[in-house]
Amino acid sequence: MNALDIKEINMKYQDVSGEIDAITNVSFSIKKGEFLSLVGPSGCGKSTLLSIVSGLLKQTGGEILIDGESVEGVSSKIGYMLQKDNLLEWRTIYGNVILGLEIRKELNDESRKYANELLKTYGLYEFKDKYPAQLSGGMRQRAALIRTLVTKPDILLLDEAFSALDYQTRLAVGDDVYRIIKKENKTVLMVTHDIPEAISMSDRIVVLTKRPAVIKAIHKIDFENLKERTPLECRKQEAFSLYFNDIWKELDVHV
Repeated sequence: MNALDIKEINMKYQDVSGEIDAITNVSFSIKKGEFLSLVGPSGCGKSTLLSIVSGLLKQTGGEILIDGESVEGVSSKIGYMLQKDNLLEWRTIYGNVILGLEIRKELNDESRKYANELLKTYGLYEFKDKYPAQLSGGMRQRAALIRTLVTKPDILLLDEAFSALDYQTRLAVGDDVYRIIKKENKTVLMVTHDIPEAISMSDRIVVLTKRPAVIKAIHKIDFENLKERTPLECRKQEAFSLYFNDIWKELDVHV
């Protein structure tokens, strides 16, 4: 059974000029523990599709299945990590991490213990009483990921989750986040405009066309010679540039 099935998703918007097709008959599945990325031209509907999967936006056609069951609206099995870390500056790191538990009314001794375990495991426990402004961009992003993980979602949605960081920090955080996600055995659907980022982190990449978005290609990413796969190591492989060239051409970047 797949962790996530996206079946014949269609999305139309009403505009002053009439009806606009944003997404047309998009279908793909993600296996448990798989990391899949969506890439496509700017404005093609990548983030819209993520919002549909998260339950924040209702599609005009098609179906979303989680663990084989059709879902409508927000699911507790899904965690959503946005472009900005959205940490509340007036709350401590610990206070930010447990925010989702408070909202869900799931804050108890067991969930507090789990929050502290995540902070210890991923190197933020000694900073738990600090405030977001006192942390580096990379540490803030790690705190945002822990805040997402503490509610124990099965599926993580990452929407340009590293794009607010400078290039060097982005590479390091991508490596860090990838390690955490794999250790926690999460299923991931990531939207990114960064082709190298998608190649270095993904098991498969879905390439979307310009609006209205349809699937143009699906690439299986395989670096056979790596004993332990990390995003930084993937970038060093000969096959990396081959994947990049193929996807770059498919994006019709000059159109």
